[in-house]
Amino acid sequence: MKHMLTLGLMAGFMGSTALAADKEITVASWGGAYQEAQSKALFQPAEENTGIAVKEVTYGGMSDVRLQVSTGEVTLDVVVSGSGSAARAAEEGLLEKLDYDVIDVSNFYPSLYSDYCVGGDVFSVVYAWNTDTYGEEVPQSWADFWDVEKFPGSRAYRGKVSGALEPALMADGVPMEEVYEVLSSEEGIARAIDKIRELKPHINVFWTSGAQHAQLMKDGEVDMTTGWNGRFDNARADGAKVDYSFNQALLDYDCFAIPKGAPNKDTAMEFLAEISKPEYQDDLPKYITYGPTNKAAYETGEISEEVAAGLPSSPENAEKQLPISLDWYAEWETTAAEMYQEMLTE
Repeated sequence: MKHMLTLGLMAGFMGSTALAADKEITVASWGGAYQEAQSKALFQPAEENTGIAVKEVTYGGMSDVRLQVSTGEVTLDVVVSGSGSAARAAEEGLLEKLDYDVIDVSNFYPSLYSDYCVGGDVFSVVYAWNTDTYGEEVPQSWADFWDVEKFPGSRAYRGKVSGALEPALMADGVPMEEVYEVLSSEEGIARAIDKIRELKPHINVFWTSGAQHAQLMKDGEVDMTTGWNGRFDNARADGAKVDYSFNQALLDYDCFAIPKGAPNKDTAMEFLAEISKPEYQDDLPKYITYGPTNKAAYETGEISEEVAAGLPSSPENAEKQLPISLDWYAEWETTAAEMYQEMLTE
């Protein structure tokens, strides 16, 4: 009897182990230092705490998801995406709707998740300057970025429309909270582009990648540029003479999505719920200077005041910024991109 009981317990144990082993997902991100940070702060600890086996891969973005969904051969369960790319993928029907009864976003900034993508980290589009060029008197606004008399010197600017038009309107005097209202017409888009056209004689480079704008500042090729805060932090750590401001910056985010037809959809949802918790998100800044999307991560004691001061999503910095409007990009980006390209090629 005792022997049979032991066998029964062993069978039960083996059954539960097999069940745990059955839970696995494939997570795709962009590789490099960024994925390494995600892996250390989010993926590996969640695997350890939940028993969900996580296979990490790198991928080329939503074009890979589109191919998998269109052929019906979906192998990815969770993908990392920019907020805008995720919004466009959702419009195409490439993503599963997320279950926010499972994923708790009650402490998230409202602008940092959508029906199809939950925020994983926050970054900012900022104006940056060469500290040797400007010394003590530095730009405090987009109007200053445009003011070539007060702040003489060469500029670099975004060569794609994403994050390019909003600063121009703020430089033209539009209040931050009215920017997307003004941009929601061809006249408003033209107004922003005209403002960039005004600065164009002083723009030496229209950059197209984060690596490029960081290198411009490291090499001292321009005196000011727009760009992503984390890239400037890395450049400064490598010796670049660069600083930036969060005032009037654009608050944007990367997020996690589940491709349509993901083989382990329910497990993926469970995994996203886990890595959205503050006790994971508060570890991310140890590896990269992007902020957590869960505000409660600032209350766990892991993120010091000094570190928080440099993060885009800290309460003090977030309130100075304009959250990117995915609704605007979904409706107007194609039109705006065509108009912007015309100005670039003039």
